[in-house]
Amino acid sequence: MAASALPIGQVLLKIHGRCNLKCDYCYIYEHADQSWRRRPAAMPEAVIAQTAHRLREYAAEHRPPGLEIVFHGGEPLLAGPGGLDRAATVLRDAVPVPLSFVVQTNGTLINDEFLQVFRRHGFRVGVSLDGGERATDRHRRYADGRGSFGLVRRGLDLLRAEADLYAGVLCTIDVDNDPVEVYEDLLRFSPPRLDLLLPHGTWDSPPPRRGPDQAGTPYADWLIAVFDRWYDAPSRETSIRLFESICDLLLGGRGESEVVGLARNMTVTIEPDGSIGHNDFFKITMDGGAETGLDVFTHGFGDVLAHPAWNGPAGLDALCAACRSCPAVRVCGGGLPAHRFRSGSGLDNPSVYCPDLFALVAHVRRRLVADLERLRAAKAGAAA
Repeated sequence: MAASALPIGQVLLKIHGRCNLKCDYCYIYEHADQSWRRRPAAMPEAVIAQTAHRLREYAAEHRPPGLEIVFHGGEPLLAGPGGLDRAATVLRDAVPVPLSFVVQTNGTLINDEFLQVFRRHGFRVGVSLDGGERATDRHRRYADGRGSFGLVRRGLDLLRAEADLYAGVLCTIDVDNDPVEVYEDLLRFSPPRLDLLLPHGTWDSPPPRRGPDQAGTPYADWLIAVFDRWYDAPSRETSIRLFESICDLLLGGRGESEVVGLARNMTVTIEPDGSIGHNDFFKITMDGGAETGLDVFTHGFGDVLAHPAWNGPAGLDALCAACRSCPAVRVCGGGLPAHRFRSGSGLDNPSVYCPDLFALVAHVRRRLVADLERLRAAKAGAAA
């Protein structure tokens, strides 16, 4: 197998494999894959050191301009300030190219000690939050039923004072929450960027209100309400990756969201036991759905580049016939690959969110076309 044409763009380091919350939609603990039960809770230092060694090998051979390391979980802050500090130090000392560090956290444990570590290593910090207190505590709760919003708010208040560290907020959509209320509640935390995420689901395990016999577009309706509020604001209040990506794609550019567009980035996941996995979202497809059989003790990143998981069909060739013939395909891109999964046919299906993606793209296109026509008419009037 020839090496992947894609460079490694992002390494997810599962620095801790457990979480202090029990969010009912979590793709790691609440979906088909239960491999977390077979792995250690925390990533041993030997795994961190060996990962650093493998990245040094990769960097020496391929000379990438830099690498992004995402400290992930579970809840990565369960590793403690010292654990994050040691891991970042080992990686930076070993790898001979610039490293950028990101941590994705539920925000409940952020304190001054963590902020010191974030500053020391230049971490960018993303926080998961689903809106205000009512919206967040609907799903993001502790195992005993307590809500998490109060502690997340405290953590975000600390993080907002550190503009260089604050990467933004990740919000999972619940269509039972008022979309504009959720958006405006999130704006109160001044996020530099919002990621609005469709809850993970497949044809085997559809997300709420979405399935083969449900022809409505509840997720598009929700997102369209937020888009119009965001797009019509007199000044740009925040960046929303999904919306900006759709706009860029419609205008002939390349979006940054992994949910839309035909381009794909190469993400490699290092599990707490040193296993090397495919993109984490494949865990929703089946038990072991993201596993590759590789690990950092036996395999280098050259084996990763040659592995079939990262060398399958790409672009239009990766999509089913129905997607390839769709007029929205170059913008929609078939959606997140895992959302196309169905037992028996694998990924050779439209997204379980197909009607929603089509409706959202069509709405954004109408808004952009209307504005472009107004600009054209104004320009023609000024030239007359």
